[in-house]
Amino acid sequence: MNTPSQGAPADDKLDSQLEASIKEIGIPPRPTILEEISREMRSDDPDFNRVAKLISRDVGLAASFLKTANSPYYGFRHKARSVRDALVILGLDVAGRTIAGLILRHVLPGGKNMERFWDASDRTAQLSAWLVHKLGKQPDAQADDAYTYGLFRDCGIPIMMRKFENYPAILTEANNDADRPFTEVEEAHLPTNHALVGCLLAQSWWLPEATCLAIRHQHDYVLMRAGLQSLPAASRRLIALAQLAEWLLQNISGMNKTQEWQKMGEACLAQLGLNETELPGLLDEAKAFMAESDNAD
Repeated sequence: MNTPSQGAPADDKLDSQLEASIKEIGIPPRPTILEEISREMRSDDPDFNRVAKLISRDVGLAASFLKTANSPYYGFRHKARSVRDALVILGLDVAGRTIAGLILRHVLPGGKNMERFWDASDRTAQLSAWLVHKLGKQPDAQADDAYTYGLFRDCGIPIMMRKFENYPAILTEANNDADRPFTEVEEAHLPTNHALVGCLLAQSWWLPEATCLAIRHQHDYVLMRAGLQSLPAASRRLIALAQLAEWLLQNISGMNKTQEWQKMGEACLAQLGLNETELPGLLDEAKAFMAESDNAD
């Protein structure tokens, strides 16, 4: 499997030996249900009933899928009453990514220490999708794209946690480093970084190329500041939306402060056509949205 290269900076091409070492980390294989959904997507006459039955075999997955399809951050006018309704409303492409996001948490290492991580990922994803509606929909990044990216953005972290005993300490160091890129701190101690691992997982689970590239370059503040066209507009927008969503969440919760906004905030605001004077009002609205979302749960 190759890292996405179309639109990516030339120096991001992986050495084959490095790619082999990444695979040894233990990236979860693509779930069978995604294979089935993909098969229907490629069909000339997709069978929504068959896909609905596949999803409904797992009661928990079906309930979560229906709940997600009806979530306010997707912004659909009509509520789905069944799994099949949700498939029709979302479409198989979006449905496949939604299912992937729901499965992700269950196939990666968990435990009590990861509960807060997954909660933060879900809330960041919700806020990212909400920001799409708030700031105005753009053709290069829809709400479902932002939501999926928010869920998968840091999926490499649980894998790194499982593989490297000293990763928690490295993670703390990276979060507190105000100068170096987050991934550079990781690579000072390890043969890889969580963004690359997450990108490879996203690729193997057939996420869109723009999403994979955004995962890969999420901490590349030099590239974001330069505004280089070597990274697709959709990827840059996804990175900016999630960084702003993370900043909003950190300010709402008062937890998990990092240095990423200091390094990337200005470039992300420019990408989204915002300025700092708009942040307080946006924060107030984000608080109200999260309160509404929590009540809906």
